[in-house]
Amino acid sequence: MKIICSKEELSNGISIVQKAVSTKTTMPILEGILIDVGEQFKLTGNDLELGIECFVKADIREPGSIVINSRMFGEIIKKLPDSEVLIEVKENNNVIIECNNSHFELKGMPSEGYPSIPEIESDKTFAISQKEVRDMIRQTLFAVSLEENRPIFTGSLIECKNNELTIVSIDGFRMAIRKTIRENDTSEFSVVVPGKALNEIVKILQPVDEEITIYSSPNQILFDIGNCKIVSRLLEGEYLNYRSIIPKEYETRVRANTKEMLSSIERASLITLDEKKFPVKFNISDENIIISSNTEIGAVREEVRVEVNGENMTVGFNPRYFIEALRVIEDEEVDMFFTTNIGPCTIRPLEADKFAYMILPVKINNE
Repeated sequence: MKIICSKEELSNGISIVQKAVSTKTTMPILEGILIDVGEQFKLTGNDLELGIECFVKADIREPGSIVINSRMFGEIIKKLPDSEVLIEVKENNNVIIECNNSHFELKGMPSEGYPSIPEIESDKTFAISQKEVRDMIRQTLFAVSLEENRPIFTGSLIECKNNELTIVSIDGFRMAIRKTIRENDTSEFSVVVPGKALNEIVKILQPVDEEITIYSSPNQILFDIGNCKIVSRLLEGEYLNYRSIIPKEYETRVRANTKEMLSSIERASLITLDEKKFPVKFNISDENIIISSNTEIGAVREEVRVEVNGENMTVGFNPRYFIEALRVIEDEEVDMFFTTNIGPCTIRPLEADKFAYMILPVKINNE
C-alpha cells in the first residue's frame, strides 16, 4: 500500500473517524483506524456502536490496507509540516510516514480482524440539508436522559411521517421537539438513536445547505454526507407517545422576548447552589414576570416585561431546563403556555409548529 495526500485533508479525515474509535476496549484493533486503499483512499473508525467512514483525496500508488493506532497516528499527522504526506506499508505491517524531513515508522495491525461497517440498503430514506438536521439535533440533544435506568431515553427519537421529520428527546423532567416539513417525501420510519452517537454526528455535520441522506434499517441508521458515512446502532424498545403528554389546554399564555427571558433566568440562576433544592420562582402578573430565587447565600429578583393572557400564577422551575431550551431557540419571541402551578410549561413559536419544549415545574415554598 502506498499513497500521497495533503496533511490538512488527512488530518481532517482522521479527526472525523476518531469520533468512532473506542478508547476503552479489550480489543486492541478497535483502538485503531483502518486505512483502506483501493480505487479510493478510505479511513474507518468503528467501536461496534458507531462507525464512521471518510474518503480522503489522495494520489494512489499501490492498493492495500492496514490498521494503525488512532491516537498515535492522529498526533503524528497533526504535528507534521503543512505539506504532502507519504504513507507506505512495508513487510511485517511496518507503516512508513514521511513528510518533508520527517520520517516515522509505526507497527500496524493486519486489517483482516477489523470489523466492517454494515451496509444499509433500505427504501426508508430521507433527504435533508446538513444545516437543518444539524440544527434539529443540536436543539433537542440537551434533553436526552443521562440515566441508564431507562435506556430508551438515553437516545433521541427520529421519526419520519407524513412528509415531516421530527426529533424528540425526553429525560423525565422535560421534553424537546423539533420538526421540519419536506414536501414530496413519502418515507416513513421511527427509530431511537443513542445520544452519544448524535453528539458525535452533530460535530461532523456542517452548517451548509448541501443535502445529506438518512437511511434507516431495523438495527442501524446511516447518515450519508457524501465523502463521509456515519452508521449508528439503534436503541431497542418502545418510545413514549410524546404527542399524548403535551397539554392541549392552558390557564396562562405568556409572550416574551426570547433573549430577555434567557438573560434574566441566567442571572437569577447565578446564586443557585442546587437547582433542585433552590428553583427559580416565576410570579406571573398582568404585564410582567418576576423571576426570583432565595438561597443560603442570598436572593435575586428579575423583572421581565411580557404580554400575559390568562390567570396570574406563581410556579417554580429548575433554571437550567429553561436556559438550555431558550438558548437554542432562534425566534425573537416565544409563547409560554402554563397549565397550573403544578403542571408543565410548554414553550412554542408564535406561528407554525416547528418546535416545542415542555418543562415540568418544581415544588416551591410560597412564603
